[in-house]
Amino acid sequence: MLIAGVDEAGRGPLAGPVYAAAVILDPARPIAGLRDSKLLSAGRRERLAQEIRACSLAWAVAAADVAEIDALNILQATLVAMRRAVEALDPAPAQALIDGNQVPRLACPARAIIKGDRDVASISAASILAKTARDALLAELHLLYPVYGFAQNKGYGTPQHLEALERHGPCPAHRRSFAPVSRMHLCKNGQRVSAWT
Repeated sequence: MLIAGVDEAGRGPLAGPVYAAAVILDPARPIAGLRDSKLLSAGRRERLAQEIRACSLAWAVAAADVAEIDALNILQATLVAMRRAVEALDPAPAQALIDGNQVPRLACPARAIIKGDRDVASISAASILAKTARDALLAELHLLYPVYGFAQNKGYGTPQHLEALERHGPCPAHRRSFAPVSRMHLCKNGQRVSAWT
């Protein structure tokens, strides 16, 4: 039976899409060192991501963008990204194992597993693909909006990032529905303004 592991990256940051990945591992080609992506160095994640893409029976990465996050809320946007990742798998899985305690609506049976990224190899693999894909996008956003330090903070609300928000206002990559972003903006004559509008 083909079982997909599914995980997300980027629920907490103030900027950028939320990513999700789905992976069906090949039992005949085991991958050593799979674990929660947050416990791995960036270099190790990149090497494992290459191996996952090369050795898996199927894998897919998908996202929900900032507009969807602001319209739906971060939980629902995350579930949308997960659904997109699973639907992109070829072959399709017979079952999906989802990290956490929420399950997206899927065509196949799905089960939520708390700490699945720690305990289930296919979910660990998905966490690595989602994290490396999102980190790569944040590096690209850094080139467009360097004042926020996205290459270093990956969109999280570090002191340097919050200070840049205070000084420059939000850019198009920021999640307007997140309180620190909606609170921190430049004000002129009582109007919200941004350096990027």
